[in-house]
Amino acid sequence: MNQLLQLNTIFISIIIEAIPFIVIGAFVAALIEVFVSENMIVRIMPKNKILSVITASFVGAIFPGCECGIVPITKRLVEKGVALPAAISFMLTGPIINPIVLFSTYIAFGNSWTMVWYRAGFAIVVSILVGIVLSFVIKTNQLRTNADEHVHVHDHSKQNTKQKLVSVITHTIDEFFHVGKYLVMGSLIASAMQTFIPTSTLAALGHSKVAGVLVMMALAFILSICSEADAFVASSFRNTFSQSSIVTFLVFGAMVDIKNLLMMFGTFKPKFVILLVSLISAFVFIGSLLL
Repeated sequence: MNQLLQLNTIFISIIIEAIPFIVIGAFVAALIEVFVSENMIVRIMPKNKILSVITASFVGAIFPGCECGIVPITKRLVEKGVALPAAISFMLTGPIINPIVLFSTYIAFGNSWTMVWYRAGFAIVVSILVGIVLSFVIKTNQLRTNADEHVHVHDHSKQNTKQKLVSVITHTIDEFFHVGKYLVMGSLIASAMQTFIPTSTLAALGHSKVAGVLVMMALAFILSICSEADAFVASSFRNTFSQSSIVTFLVFGAMVDIKNLLMMFGTFKPKFVILLVSLISAFVFIGSLLL
């Protein structure tokens, strides 16, 4: 009974923590849908595929969201004509280098900029490397089209301001419920794993550098904490794990956790998601060992 109560408490806390950022992500996606035309995006993004990846990796700095809401924004950008590798690079850095997350990291680590620079720099490097690899190996559309999902193409350019605002609200609601079901499933899995797999068990395994990095990657995935709050959890491990392991936690968890993994599977083709997660895991693991 106590474990069920604990599971329920963790599940509700994850949902409450994540929902505001799901709403923000859905709202931004709706704004992009209604107000941003394909021509605008084409003009902004460089033609060169490498430069577009690099540019997109830094664009994430202006979006105050986390990994809970970044997937619908990424999907909308791809639908608007942004190259998939560039959109993915944006998706990986957006939850990490935006001002809210960097400020929370600064506060969590005792008003120190050291971990902020490590986190932001490592995330940018990983996102650029992943984007470059994808730009060479992905040649086809990887968005998933569900059989029960009807695609409607609307021309919002002819709408007046009131009509556009109504469209924004409508798209926000649709996107929220599309992403929300994956949030619920992911949160339930994450809360169950936190309840039945004690954190102390994993922490006891992280004595060596390699083991520490792997354990912190596993913890980041399992705990599935929003990037606005994960720095406070990571700082509690300073006496248990090395600095490189903590940076791994801060970067990997914001790129891949249970919640957004399910969202990615609902948005992209399964083989692409597996490739993407493999690339992220490999670059984060190798980079952590070099820190």
